[in-house]
Amino acid sequence: MRVSVIFFLLSLMLCLALAQVSYDDCCLKYVKKLSHGTQKHAVKYRHQETDGGCNIPAIIFTMRKGRVFCANPGEDWVLELMHKIDKKGSNNSNNPPRRQHQKWSRRG
Repeated sequence: MRVSVIFFLLSLMLCLALAQVSYDDCCLKYVKKLSHGTQKHAVKYRHQETDGGCNIPAIIFTMRKGRVFCANPGEDWVLELMHKIDKKGSNNSNNPPRRQHQKWSRRG
């Protein structure tokens, strides 16, 4: 009897923990617009599909410092920002890193 109660409580705790985790990474609403200054800080994005605990499709933008914003994938500004990020990524992967400017000293 005692073992079955402990097993039941552990199972219940596990179910609650798993249910809680599935909702942590989901967007529940969209931002209407990001200012141009904020958009410049977007470094990557990912798609959220409507499956499991996620109820709405979304594009999740990640900023330089790790902050995230959820946006409606049907909005024009969202598609434009995704295109800009893709373009930045392809430019960075094809070009070698920039060299630092060196100070030149005059020989006397």
